[in-house]
Amino acid sequence: MKTPFAIECIQGDIARQDGFDAVVNAANAELQIGGGVAGAIHRTAGPGLAEECRPLAPIHPGQAVITGAHQLPNRYVIHCLGPVYGVDEPADALLADCYRHAIELAEQYGIESLAFPSLSTGAFGYPMAEAARIALATVMKASDGCHQLKQVRFVLFNERDTELHRKTLANLQHHDTHG
Repeated sequence: MKTPFAIECIQGDIARQDGFDAVVNAANAELQIGGGVAGAIHRTAGPGLAEECRPLAPIHPGQAVITGAHQLPNRYVIHCLGPVYGVDEPADALLADCYRHAIELAEQYGIESLAFPSLSTGAFGYPMAEAARIALATVMKASDGCHQLKQVRFVLFNERDTELHRKTLANLQHHDTHG
């Protein structure tokens, strides 16, 4: 199965993805400023983002909602609430739901390029290797129904996580073409 869009993994800042239609926020249930990705996105976007998010909250693990991007260099922010590892079950299905719902929203809004952070792997404690496999496999599978989306980027915090995602992607693509 060849994905209809390009998938890449880079090290960088999710709040500074110039040229991308949308970025994904690793949101909290109340969709407000927090630590990690949510903090970076809200600080860069400015107070208008929290204001637009307020009536959309709360959301539940696996859900995604979309807002404008305010002062970010993008058109949209898709907010996903990933599962807290060991608390929200089934964690793997809820994590996959986040990525699938984000791609569904991207299609619905005509988004051609989408940048994801690694959802649930920070304060929510999801093991990085397992989260990477679920994220990349889900995105590859969800690509089947995509007509708008042309590019997906995973933006990772450090080199170790970036390499892990690149290797996982290569293994999944190899398995797809040779499996």
